[in-house]
Amino acid sequence: MSHPPVGTRTRLFLFHIGMLQFRSYMKSILRIPLNATPEQQARLLALQETFAQACNALAPIVQKTRIWNRVALHHLAYRDLRAKFPAMGSQMACNVIYSVSRTCRIVFQHPASPLHLTRLGGHGLPLLHFETNSPVYFDRHTLSLKNGQLSLFTLDGRMHFQLTLRPSDQLRFQTQRLREIVLARRKDDVFVLEFCFAEDDEQPDTPDLSQIAAKRDNLPAYIKIEESA
Repeated sequence: MSHPPVGTRTRLFLFHIGMLQFRSYMKSILRIPLNATPEQQARLLALQETFAQACNALAPIVQKTRIWNRVALHHLAYRDLRAKFPAMGSQMACNVIYSVSRTCRIVFQHPASPLHLTRLGGHGLPLLHFETNSPVYFDRHTLSLKNGQLSLFTLDGRMHFQLTLRPSDQLRFQTQRLREIVLARRKDDVFVLEFCFAEDDEQPDTPDLSQIAAKRDNLPAYIKIEESA
């Protein structure tokens, strides 16, 4: 872990949450473990690590500018992000920006967050640090699923899996709106794809499932909060 410059006092806050209880939202998430070979596991780990590094490249910009709106952050940082992480490609760079924007909404805007803007008062924003187990976000440009054939982006080309889906799960992809695709790594290092579907009565501007992730006195487990005094 890198150390702050000499003369800078830094406080580190690490918040952990257990397994999220989505309650009625549980039906909105389809989780599929990936049976990865050692070579595939290494490639997924490399992607996850680079994705977190790219998020950390954006974090100081958010801290300095107080901008985390996805569109505004894209205009502000996309070009430099692409230059620093060319292997990520254009669309994954957009997904990095989405991830940072999404996490900042939890940390600075969720009513239960201990770092809600109203609780910070006139103080500057703390610096977010994305850990190497941070989730990786995909979209229809970087992941496809057809007839059980999964194809997803990695740093060195597409990776393919054959998935066995129940008829009821296949129907969900045909009849429900898919709002997020997340690659997460469990404590046993198994990678899991999480397909997050919109609720039947959900409006387009309804806060996404990320808004549930911050519970009282808790923040996402994949970030550290670094506050410089």
